[in-house]
Amino acid sequence: MPESTGDFSPTIRRRRLSEELKQLRATAGLTLEQAAKKLEWSRAKIANIETGKRLRPYVTDIALLLDVYGVTDEARREALFELTRQSRIKGWWTRYSDFAGAYFGFEAEASSIATYQVGAIPGLLQTPEYAAASTRAALTPPEDVERIVDARVRRQRILDRGTPPRLWAIIDEAALARPATATDPEVMHGQLRHLVTMTKRPNITVQVLPFSTGLHAGTGGPFVLLDFPNPLDRPIVFLETRHDGLYLEDAEQVADYRDVLDHLQGTALSPAESVQHLTRLLTD
Repeated sequence: MPESTGDFSPTIRRRRLSEELKQLRATAGLTLEQAAKKLEWSRAKIANIETGKRLRPYVTDIALLLDVYGVTDEARREALFELTRQSRIKGWWTRYSDFAGAYFGFEAEASSIATYQVGAIPGLLQTPEYAAASTRAALTPPEDVERIVDARVRRQRILDRGTPPRLWAIIDEAALARPATATDPEVMHGQLRHLVTMTKRPNITVQVLPFSTGLHAGTGGPFVLLDFPNPLDRPIVFLETRHDGLYLEDAEQVADYRDVLDHLQGTALSPAESVQHLTRLLTD
């Protein structure tokens, strides 16, 4: 099975296909049970396609569903077949499936990535040396460190695309004040220099949330808010855990985190002041 070139995310394509099929069934006025009966399928098969649990549906199955739903427009059918083909392609991150969750697939097609981080530099802005140090600090088995760093560096290629995502990173001062290692200050110095360099890109904004702010709206913990270029793809809030994380898609929950993000952007140092702060840390 071919691997995605990075121009699109099979994860997003599967999510969109599921949503469109669900809407088409509703438009046809059919329940899951009724659709399954017409096709002589199990209810679970259709439900799994609609929820994305059936990760790689066949074009032939989608064609039968469209027949039952009364979709006869050839252009519409072909668009859905192409969506199905794209959903079957493997994302590059499947090579790291033992530790990479669904997040990589969502991040790969995001048009806007806004993140608030407390304990570490955001992964998209990490140097390989800092990534290795943070991976080891997380009690990762030594034999896995190199592969995790490789995956993190591979993720960063989205920032080099012809049309890269908009990245807005709010970083708590704690992540900047803490050395990456106890013995090699150059790891953190290299990371700080990299941050300053990345802020020169027009699609990247970094803000520092200083200790002087006191308590703030982000005390609930770090998060990532992903927006996508296609309006059919709903935004997602990602809350990272040691084992993948939580994905929030409910409109009210996403709106709540967007409010938190707005508050943090207004509370943190301005982008220009943040660059000055990073530069001072390099000279201290």
